[in-house]
Amino acid sequence: MNRYIALITSVLLCLCLDGAGRENGQKITLRLMGDSTMADKDLSGENPERGWGQRLPSHLDTSVCVVNYAQNGRSTKSFIDRGLWDKVKADLKPGDWLFIQFGHNDSKKDDPERYAPAFGAYQENLRKFIDYALETGARPVLFTPVSRRWFDDGGRLKKDCHGDYPAAVFQVAEEYGLPVIDANAITQAWLESAGDEPSRKYYMWVEPGTCPRHPDGLKDNTHTNVAGARKIVELLLPAIVETVPELASHVVDYDFVVAKDGSGDFFTVQEAVNAAPDYCKQDETKIRIRKGIYEEKLTVPANKEKLHLVGEDPESVIIRWNDYALKKGSTGYEMGTSATSTVFLHANDFLAENLTFENYAGDSKSIAQACAITVNGDRVAFLNCRFIANQDTIYTFGPGQRQFFRGCYIEGTTDFIFGFSTAWFEDCVIMSKKNSYVTAASTPQGQEWGYVFRNCRLVHNERATKVYLGRPWRPFAKTVFIECELGDHILKEGWHNWNKKDAEKTSFYAEYGNYGPGAASPQERVPWARFLKEKDLKDYTPENVLGPASDWYFKVF
Repeated sequence: MNRYIALITSVLLCLCLDGAGRENGQKITLRLMGDSTMADKDLSGENPERGWGQRLPSHLDTSVCVVNYAQNGRSTKSFIDRGLWDKVKADLKPGDWLFIQFGHNDSKKDDPERYAPAFGAYQENLRKFIDYALETGARPVLFTPVSRRWFDDGGRLKKDCHGDYPAAVFQVAEEYGLPVIDANAITQAWLESAGDEPSRKYYMWVEPGTCPRHPDGLKDNTHTNVAGARKIVELLLPAIVETVPELASHVVDYDFVVAKDGSGDFFTVQEAVNAAPDYCKQDETKIRIRKGIYEEKLTVPANKEKLHLVGEDPESVIIRWNDYALKKGSTGYEMGTSATSTVFLHANDFLAENLTFENYAGDSKSIAQACAITVNGDRVAFLNCRFIANQDTIYTFGPGQRQFFRGCYIEGTTDFIFGFSTAWFEDCVIMSKKNSYVTAASTPQGQEWGYVFRNCRLVHNERATKVYLGRPWRPFAKTVFIECELGDHILKEGWHNWNKKDAEKTSFYAEYGNYGPGAASPQERVPWARFLKEKDLKDYTPENVLGPASDWYFKVF
């Protein structure tokens, strides 16, 4: 097929896809082919080396699928000869974007396996890639190779590290009318501005004895480390978005990224939290957590204020641990409830989104309490999060502190929402897993508000058929359910006094407008329960219960 006809055909097809498929929620697919500067790297031996293509997914939301075929040591020639191009061809679909970056290894004249002259085999191979992409209906984008970090003895950057190869890329692109991202020029400008010594921290300069993968140390001016891969993506991303405009709404901006696959700044959430500034007085620190199960016991200390944790998906981003109350600690004593949490949150002005907090210790007499999270901070919010445990799932620890939960899923067995704080639960699903109690408030005397559940759904599994809305852990407990759907597992009496007759006088347990088989009339509930009037609802707003929205750094209500 004539290359110009192929190009026109591809453009028309892509316009159709953008106008129909993309609007229907189709993912944007970026397929990357190139050499080691772009490739995903083996993480064994605490290897800090990263290709920029490995880092790219952390800068895009989950609507974008990045498939990286780049491999260490490949040239256009060896990419074809080793069957990698066949893999790309097998996967390539109409509407896909194909990023092509070679040149580092094509120039190796002493290596016949890889050598491809710039204005010879190199260009012919690029044309081969482009022709097939266009015939398939894919959209190729050419990249010049990223610059090497070559400085002379005078500290001046050598700008001819790739010889004719960048020019050869531009020539082929002009033949087809294709876009070129001049990665060589972009990275050269940065390196020249940064200078010799400051730029070393972005490359594989490894001191002896600091990395198991390179015990003798390393001085590599071609390959980037974790920070370097991030820097290259940040440099290239504006040009990528200009070339692929549909990416603009999918670029994400975070201070740190946590990823199990090495595409982020850290492997653990705790590392990212530790890296956040202490007592931040201005902007938030935003941490993106990519899909994965994070087996760690996480502590957010009080000095890490204005922290914002964002998971990619609550069902696939899980922070979990398995401590429990009867477990013997390092001193030989049982841990007790307060030490069991998977997450200890002590900071004010905290927001978590799209995360699961889990304690998977189990449910038996030998386990007892096992908390998923202890919240000991003020103005703390959780949006679209999941809390998974058994007894004592969520410990709202702080007297006088305020917490907000919206669109969350909370499951447990006994007293699985308990503690001292004021907490608002809105549009949440509350899952009971056995016959027991949902809440165990311990509202301090004189504290105006305890727990408020509004527009929540109380559901259950097959084990839970007789469940109370709550019982008072301490006197003066306060819990209110407003316009909630109550499943048939909720007992008609509704509340339990925990065998504390005096608590019937001091506790405030109330309802309004609940519905479903677990709802009941005042005559069916325990006599000391209360039913609110419509006029009372004016007091039950997030701002009235939790304080003015203007006092909260994160505007969640």
